[in-house]
Order: sequence, then C-alpha cells, then structure tokens
Amino acid sequence: MKTFPTEFAELLTPKGRRILEGKDSEACGALLRPGQRFVALGGVLDARKAVACRELLEKALRDTLTQMEDAIPPESIWGMTENYAELLPKTVRVRTALLESRRSRSWKAAEAVGLVAMMRSESFAAFASSVSGRALRRKWGIQALCYGPGDYTGPHNDHHPEDAEAFDGYVDMHLTFATPAVAHQWLVYAKGGHFSEMRSVNTVGGITVYRLPFWHYTTPLMAKPGAEEDARRWVLLGTFLDAPREYRRGTAIEPPPSVARPG
Repeated sequence: MKTFPTEFAELLTPKGRRILEGKDSEACGALLRPGQRFVALGGVLDARKAVACRELLEKALRDTLTQMEDAIPPESIWGMTENYAELLPKTVRVRTALLESRRSRSWKAAEAVGLVAMMRSESFAAFASSVSGRALRRKWGIQALCYGPGDYTGPHNDHHPEDAEAFDGYVDMHLTFATPAVAHQWLVYAKGGHFSEMRSVNTVGGITVYRLPFWHYTTPLMAKPGAEEDARRWVLLGTFLDAPREYRRGTAIEPPPSVARPG
C-alpha cells in the first residue's frame, strides 16, 4: 500500500463494516449506554492493511513531528500551603502533527500519502457516529500523535466548559498503530469515581472511541529490552462535535437508522 485509501471504510474488516452499517448490536450506539464513556474495538481494521498504515506513518511523518511537552510544575509541590491540597494540571510528553495547517511539514507529508483525505472521509466520521450513536457535525478536527519510550499523557478529563459547542460532551476516535518494539502502554480511566479500569492500547489497528469529558490517562510507553530506538505508537485522532439538536438533513453525519438516538 503506497498511500492511504481515500475512504476509511476500505480499511475495515467485515466486522468493521457491520459496525459502520449499524449491524453490530454490541458496538453500535455503545456510548449511549448509561455510564459508558469509552469503548475499545478489535478486529475492525484489516490486519495487513493496518501494518501497511503503520509503515506509511513511519516513512512519511516521523521526521515532521514536533515535541509537545508539559511537565509537572515545581509549584505543584513547593507552592502548597496546606497538607493534601495538591493540584495537578494536565501533563504530557508526546510528538504530534497538528494536521490543521496547510503550511506545516506534517500536513504536506500527510496530504502526499492520502492521510488527510482518509481522515476527512465520510466513512471516518460515520464510523464514529455509529459507535457513539449521535449525529455529528461535518467539520471535525484531525491530529496524529506518536508516543515513544517514556511518553505519556497524565490524568485529565478533556472538559471544555467555556466552549458552547463542546461543554455538554463530544466524541473522540483514536486509531492505534504500534510498532513490534513496544512492550506495553495502557489507557487507565475512571469508573464510579475511581481510576479502576485499564485497557491495553498496544495494538496495530485497534480503535478506541470516547464520549468526553471523563477522567483518564495514558501510561508511559515501555519498549521491549534493547528496542528503544524502534518503539513507537502512532495514534490517528478525530474529534467530533455533536450536531445541533435541530439540523437540516444532510448537514450532519448521522448514525445508521438502526442505531438508537438519545431522546
């Protein structure tokens, strides 16, 4: 595979197509269920195509990424004036390609291999809509991340109370492509008020879909012994805002008719 397919649907297995078409009762509308903010899906991307996607990302984007790093501020400890009153802002270390600027090296490289077109394709958003069970706005954000050894994202909730279009919740979808040199990396998330749930994100072609906001974090990526130079986990990320409560037909990405909508 020399380029990404024009439509995301071309990467899907029969199981993945059933989800896209609203014919999988377990995955479709999963994020409409009370208390369910996250779902991890396996076996939905063709295994060989997923490996080919990873190789394309390695070849096209690896040299265009920029470092994103927000460390723990010293004042989170030494600025305290009261016992057990510590506050931790979002911390992160990862490399990123913000695929929103046509002038960036990352965008040009992603465009050349068809990545931008695939992540902007109708079926990419339609898959997110089918799993979330919600109608989504047609303009969505796209991004590529690359975790290396020790890279992580600290506890955060992705709440945007000042954004009128996002404060009531929105949908993220992540496609993961890890190299064989990765030993492990985990997503830890809250359930019932505790960080009690954990799923491996060390996959090739795994898809995770989130109904944000909720508390979660990504553990540091650990490489297999002696393989640190080759250990990377690529994440292709789409961020989808809910469509307005009232919208004209054709102006939103709608879930299949078989998927129940929130009332």
